[in-house]
Amino acid sequence: MAYRVFEKKCMGVKFILLIDENDMQKAQKGAKAAFEEGERLNMALSDYESSSELIRFSESSKTGEKFSLSPDLFKVLKQSQKLSHETEGCFDVTIGPISRLWRIARFRKKIPPIEKISAALQRIGYSNLRLSKEDQTGSLKAPGMVLDLGGIAKGYAADSMLKTLRKMGLKRCLIDAGGDLVIGDAPRNSKGWKVEIGGRKHSALPTLHLANVAVATSGDLEQFVTIKGKRYSHLIDPKTGLGLTTQCQVTVIAPSGMEADSLASAFLVMGTRKSKAYLEDRTAITAFYLQKKDSSTAFTLLGEKERK
Repeated sequence: MAYRVFEKKCMGVKFILLIDENDMQKAQKGAKAAFEEGERLNMALSDYESSSELIRFSESSKTGEKFSLSPDLFKVLKQSQKLSHETEGCFDVTIGPISRLWRIARFRKKIPPIEKISAALQRIGYSNLRLSKEDQTGSLKAPGMVLDLGGIAKGYAADSMLKTLRKMGLKRCLIDAGGDLVIGDAPRNSKGWKVEIGGRKHSALPTLHLANVAVATSGDLEQFVTIKGKRYSHLIDPKTGLGLTTQCQVTVIAPSGMEADSLASAFLVMGTRKSKAYLEDRTAITAFYLQKKDSSTAFTLLGEKERK
């Protein structure tokens, strides 16, 4: 049978739900609840919505006082901090001051002035984000900090939407969050949902049948800006404040959308050598690397053995 397909914009991208269900009314009700969950989380995690919880927390950096966090925002920030420590700052949600500079730069096609990059770097650093599990609060210890959850929020939202669908008895489903996937049980008469790894045709990238995992792709093979003849990624190295120039793409398969989303961003900054070391004792995660070199594209598989 054809899957039930539902679409709606959320967190600045199109979310698509594929649901394997005969009962159209049941599928519609589940999709409505899932999209409502996505909209709820957007108001907690967005750095675009002026009244979001995340922006209000960022504004608290003016005083550095404790800010009471919702369970969702606390969970996302806690996972972000864990990954920041594990990757030695290659993933850092305090990157907001720099990412805002580069949004303007990409629009104007002009590199941000060095003095502005230097000033912005003084306002970032995951060590300046403090979380207290005891009273579920957070505090920002550098004035003018801006949090940016662009590398983790979509994955978390898709995870939550999948939980919503499952609670409503809709377990055979797939959530496409702007190209990143959170996948439930396999469709009927199938071992999994058909996924073209990397979202683009390449001889080295496999097509897999997946269930109960998440898949996220990040990179600048397709998203970049050329300034004075040099390509800069939309992804930024938190340590230098500059857009990546490595011309890479990485696709991560992980147990959850939050993990896949954030690791895809982190691995691009880390590079293949550090990413391989990170994955040595994490057998549930796989990374598919593409790196453009001259006119060719090299492929590297990291993590567990290739899935069948």
